[in-house]
Amino acid sequence: MSATANISTVSWKTYVKPAVLDVFALAFIYFLPAISHMLSIKLYLIEPMRLMLVLALVHTNRKNAYLLALTLPLFSFLISAHPVLVKTMLISAELVVNVALFYFLVKRIHVLPAIFLSIWLSKIFYYGLKYVAILTVLPGDSLISTPLLIQLSTSAVFSLYLFAFLRKRED
Repeated sequence: MSATANISTVSWKTYVKPAVLDVFALAFIYFLPAISHMLSIKLYLIEPMRLMLVLALVHTNRKNAYLLALTLPLFSFLISAHPVLVKTMLISAELVVNVALFYFLVKRIHVLPAIFLSIWLSKIFYYGLKYVAILTVLPGDSLISTPLLIQLSTSAVFSLYLFAFLRKRED
């Protein structure tokens, strides 16, 4: 392979591909309320930020996954004031924990349980923080707003997607 081809491949993987996914993720989060309204479907139930995070884990790199974990909730708050700032911080923390746990676990166990466990352990972390927030700064909020069966279903779909793509890479 020539040096030019190698440089352009590195540039694509390192810069272009993550940037394209980031723009797509921001646009998706930006237009999600309008799309939900047009389709009369509560798309927030499919955990769109985690969906973008899983796409980043599969198709980009660790740094980009962390970048999206930190910024997608903040971006959503800045453009729509939703979720409220406290929940924005909780969601960012949850997504960062999700990324960290995934990279920690995938070195120790198979990729499928690693992603599934990282999602659910980060959810437990989130619900622990949210419980404290309800006791202190969000007294009228409910602990679980998305039904657990839907959360379990989306976690399974996201895990299978990540497993399918990462398994193809190993083959």
